[in-house]
Amino acid sequence: MRNIIEVKDLRKEFKSYSSRQGLKGAFRDLLTRQYKVIPAVHDITFSVKQGEMVGYIGENGAGKSTSIKMLTGILTPTSGSVVVNGMNPHKEREKFVQSIGVVFGQRSQLWWDIAVQESFRLLKKVYKVSDEDYKEHMEHVIKTLDIGPLLDKPVRKLSLGQRMRCELAAALLHNPPLLFLDEPTIGLDVLVKLKIRQFLKEMNEKYKTTILLTTHDLSDIEALCERVVMLDEGKVIYDGALEQLRHHWGEGKKIQLQFKEQVTSEQLNLLTSDLKVVWEQGQKSNVWIALVTDQEAQMSELIGRVVGAHEILDLSVKEISTEEIIRKIYEKGQAITNNSNSNGGKHGQIY
Repeated sequence: MRNIIEVKDLRKEFKSYSSRQGLKGAFRDLLTRQYKVIPAVHDITFSVKQGEMVGYIGENGAGKSTSIKMLTGILTPTSGSVVVNGMNPHKEREKFVQSIGVVFGQRSQLWWDIAVQESFRLLKKVYKVSDEDYKEHMEHVIKTLDIGPLLDKPVRKLSLGQRMRCELAAALLHNPPLLFLDEPTIGLDVLVKLKIRQFLKEMNEKYKTTILLTTHDLSDIEALCERVVMLDEGKVIYDGALEQLRHHWGEGKKIQLQFKEQVTSEQLNLLTSDLKVVWEQGQKSNVWIALVTDQEAQMSELIGRVVGAHEILDLSVKEISTEEIIRKIYEKGQAITNNSNSNGGKHGQIY
């Protein structure tokens, strides 16, 4: 499959101005301003194939939104190249926007005071969608997202979950080959999230819609994406399979134990001093969590020792979550795995 997004050495710099103190400093600022150049996106390179669903993740300030704005043509790069759907987003903007759909969780593309269906009709004219194509495509979208009863209501009277479903329908009205989603499920309840996730899967399967998903809700990534691109301080620090990320950083399990009586960390560490285990205090004073490597013999030995020495009320074994894996990567810094990907990117690698 062809690459639908190609980014090479992409950089975006902003000037941060500072003011001098006092009246004299204010006059000097009128003539010459002091500033420093801050790179928000620092020479990132990656590509996305047609039909992929990619999670684009990172902490606040990592450069996600800035790079998304360059990919959608809102911002002009300082240097580097961006090719999306075979076009330069900021140089061929009018033609380019016909080929993408965008949903920003905190911004609306629907008109606030008119009915949802009127917004759809206006967007139909903007994107020059024929009556036949509109009917065939939007009937499926409206039915799947269950927004039929909402079409005659003004957008301002919709709940957040209802509005986000309508926003998603609006972004896909012209059936674009590429969809950018920036925090699409922020503030939504579980049922609405599930409905949106299922819909996105169906669109990807039916139309091979490529999706670039930016979110802080890693359950969205786990439900939809097989690949993640992770940013930190404007640089790509991981680009590869989510499963591979789990394999290299998520080895081990969490054993949660609820004791009948309070137990100290000194008692537990003494009991398991020769085992590779890290103890963490749970939310309750009599609950402790053991982080162990995924070895059955080690787990059995630990459980046997603890149960033999203390009375246990409850015990559960869980996999280490993706959220904990991401947190571990940011806390511990960089590590390298020597895998590469066939399409020229460094997939499966933490830089």
